[in-house]
Amino acid sequence: MSPRRVTWLFVIALAIIAFAIWLSSRRHLDRDLVAGDLVLPGLEHALNTVSAVSLRKGDGTHTTLKKESTLWKVTERDWPADEGKVRKLLLDLGALNIVEEKTRLPANYPALGVEPVNSPKAAGTLIDVSALPRSWQLIVGKPSSGKSGYVRVASAAQSLLAAPLLSVDADPKSWLKHELLDIGAARVQQIEEKPAEGPAFTAMRPKKEEISFSVTPLPKGRQLTGPAAAEGIAGGLSALTLEDVRKAASAAASTQLSHAVYRTFDGLEVTLAGRKDAAHPLVAISVRSDKPETAAEAQRLTQLVSGWEFEIPDYKYTVIFTPLEELLQKPPQPAKKTPAGKPAPAPAQSPLAR
Repeated sequence: MSPRRVTWLFVIALAIIAFAIWLSSRRHLDRDLVAGDLVLPGLEHALNTVSAVSLRKGDGTHTTLKKESTLWKVTERDWPADEGKVRKLLLDLGALNIVEEKTRLPANYPALGVEPVNSPKAAGTLIDVSALPRSWQLIVGKPSSGKSGYVRVASAAQSLLAAPLLSVDADPKSWLKHELLDIGAARVQQIEEKPAEGPAFTAMRPKKEEISFSVTPLPKGRQLTGPAAAEGIAGGLSALTLEDVRKAASAAASTQLSHAVYRTFDGLEVTLAGRKDAAHPLVAISVRSDKPETAAEAQRLTQLVSGWEFEIPDYKYTVIFTPLEELLQKPPQPAKKTPAGKPAPAPAQSPLAR
């Protein structure tokens, strides 16, 4: 065989190898894309076997959602996740379909927010979905409209406009199950307030039929703003939600705390210890019961809240720890004194009255 023929065969072999490598990469990474195709094929059939979802941004913000038995938890908080929100994310990822192809050039990724999330300036969020033995990685970029947004499969060069629009947040707080307590005002018989500053007081009503709470003790010479002055405090535990949660800190024991004790007509007692950590209103909660009809409720709530501190909405914190002064009429202003022997000045007249 001549040297020239050997050279040509060598060139042809190299071309075949190069084509095979290119074809393999197209098959595994950048498959032929068609509008309407799924962005993450196979995920739609694996939704019930997904065991973990992680979300990460370039600035280090991250959330890990793990399925334990049949329940989802936020690993960073060791607290139950909002399962409806997790389920919606998975359904949207499984149904995510291509609207049209966008740029393949890395230099243009930042305009869509689909650059790699290895820099604090990266705008996108990397989602990693695990359903062993498979996993899917997707960078979710900027929205395009109310119905679609830009995405890129992390291992692919091609960016895409895809629908539906994905709502993702790598902050663990946004994935927490927020429901905490729901004890309606109609159940509340008595509230004891022991603020960190200011006088303690008790608001009480003897019967459910009574709308108004009596408040004792009142400062000498002061009156309530009205019969319903303390009714708002009774609603403090109604639809109470959390914004964040942390393990109860031992340091909190030495911190000056406000206390509120709610007692219901059916024997439930809820004690809240509150403090402000910078701008964050925090409460620790304990629950007990002295009547059989609320024993099971007290046990369930104790399992939920024991050992935790909860960040709650500021307006709820303000209601629960309402100071006595807020329930009282303003004291009368003392009369102005005039020097002895001098009459009080006559009120000024309007020029129009002259």
